[in-house]
Amino acid sequence: METTLEIAPKKVISPDHIMKIGMGFWASKTLLTAVKMDLFTKLGEDSLSREELQQSLGLHPRSSADFFDALVSLGLLHRNGKDWEEKYCNTLETSIFLVRTSPAYVGGILEMANDRMYGFWGNLEEGLRTGQPQNEIKQTGKSGFEAIYAQSDVLEQFLNGMAGAQVGNFMALANAFNFGAYRSLCDIGGANATLSICLVQSHPHLQCLSLDLPPVAPIAARNVEQAGLTGKIQIGALDFLTQPFPAAEVITMGNILHDWNLETKKMLIRKAYEALPENGALVVIENIIDDQRRENTFGLLMSLNMLIETEGGFDYTYADFNEWATEAGFHSTTKVPLAGPTSAVIAYK
Repeated sequence: METTLEIAPKKVISPDHIMKIGMGFWASKTLLTAVKMDLFTKLGEDSLSREELQQSLGLHPRSSADFFDALVSLGLLHRNGKDWEEKYCNTLETSIFLVRTSPAYVGGILEMANDRMYGFWGNLEEGLRTGQPQNEIKQTGKSGFEAIYAQSDVLEQFLNGMAGAQVGNFMALANAFNFGAYRSLCDIGGANATLSICLVQSHPHLQCLSLDLPPVAPIAARNVEQAGLTGKIQIGALDFLTQPFPAAEVITMGNILHDWNLETKKMLIRKAYEALPENGALVVIENIIDDQRRENTFGLLMSLNMLIETEGGFDYTYADFNEWATEAGFHSTTKVPLAGPTSAVIAYK
């Protein structure tokens, strides 16, 4: 009698996943440096040899090949041709998202990550042990927001970075939510008015009011004018921590609630409830953490970034938002997935 013995293949246990995460700052800093140098923008639609790209960026020849080929290996550049005829060019993704002249450019937030956040994250351990922010406040005594808003060039970089990271979500929101049922909208903490611009371009019937602190107004007004929407979008000043919200049928907040502690989060939701009419809606755009807190890695890491950048901010789950909105008086809530790790959570009055 013949007997067959099946042996399951041995599972190979490797530290590869651990090492990729642990040494991930190598790849991160390589990309951030390339963005800072405008490498992708200088390539544009062209193909350049190593010598041409090296000269364009003003690099020393010692490690330029390693730098460019690391970007190829990371899937951020293509290299075509053979030997001395090899040339580098953008991938489809980098040509869309990392060429500065592209309307979908997201490099602003990466520039900010390079110039500000990268160094601050070196103090994550101290932040976890003390619960204190690890940004400019350690050197100046001023919060990160105060430091950013005090310098016009830094402020504009910050606003452009946030806009670049969010424009895909704003466009997704324009298609995912029934704005046809509403006529007026107020964007609280509207930054450079990118959300209002995206919504009005898709829903011309909307009258939008974009509100932020006074230093933001000239930047937002210029952005609206360049979009040709001056008559459709009003720019105003508001300190949303101390002043009431103006009345509107829809109130939006993009990456606002996560900056603040629980008490302030609830206060802002309550202000929105008080400003909305019956059947009005509060729309909040954030990297909403899944209720089981297992899947949205970006949302969880963003919450750690709030530790680095703020005195009490944190990201949250849909269940958290539903609890806070119900407590404020809203009769129902829903969650709408947008792009990547981001969602809109909506509360109806």
